[in-house]
Amino acid sequence: MIIKLFKGTLLSTKELKKNNIIENALKLFSTKGFYNTTIPDIAKAMKMSVGNMYNYFASKEELAKYAIKYSTNILAEQLRKINHMDISSKEKIFLFTKLYLENVKNSPEIIEYFLRVYLSNREVFAQGCEGFLCVSEFVTEVMIFLDEGASKGEFREQDFFSAFSMIMGCLGGFAFLSGEKVLDKDLLEYSDNIAENIYRALKSDDET
Repeated sequence: MIIKLFKGTLLSTKELKKNNIIENALKLFSTKGFYNTTIPDIAKAMKMSVGNMYNYFASKEELAKYAIKYSTNILAEQLRKINHMDISSKEKIFLFTKLYLENVKNSPEIIEYFLRVYLSNREVFAQGCEGFLCVSEFVTEVMIFLDEGASKGEFREQDFFSAFSMIMGCLGGFAFLSGEKVLDKDLLEYSDNIAENIYRALKSDDET
C-alpha cells in the first residue's frame, strides 16, 4: 500500500481519497445543505461511481460525521500549535483569531459546515456525535488554552462553558456575517478588534 505525506501526517492512499471525498462533501453540504446533497452529487464532484463511494463511506450520515471531525480537527491542530508557543495568552488570542478568520475567508466550507449543517441538523449527529464527541479535539485545545491562561493569572477563573460559548459565539458570529456578505470591510480587518473583545471578556482583573 502506498503511503503519502498529507498535512504533516503519513496517510495511505485510501485515507487520502477519504479526505478528498470529505473536502468535496464539505463544499456541497455547506452550500446546498445536508438534505439537498446526495451521494450521487458527491460522487459526481469526485468523478467516481456511486458504488465506489460506498467503499469509503457506508452512508451520507457516516460521511457527515467524518466531515465534522475532519473540519474541527483542522482548527484543533492550529490551536494546538498556538498552545505550545511561548507567548502570552493575549498573543495567543490574537493569533488564533487571525487564523480562524483566514479559514473563514479561504476555506469557508469548513466554518459554514459547522454553522449550517452540524448546528442546524443535530438529528443527523444524534448517534455517534453526542455532546462534544465529534469535536472533542478542538474543545480539548480550547480547555487547555483557558486553563493555562488562568493558571498564569492572565485570565480570570470562570465556568468553561461560559468562556467557550463567548469565544465561539464571537468568532462564529463574524463567520456568519461574512457568509451573508453584510460586512462593510474585509473580514481580516476585523481580526484585532474581535481578538481584543475576546481578551477583555477573559482577562484577569490584574491584567491591563
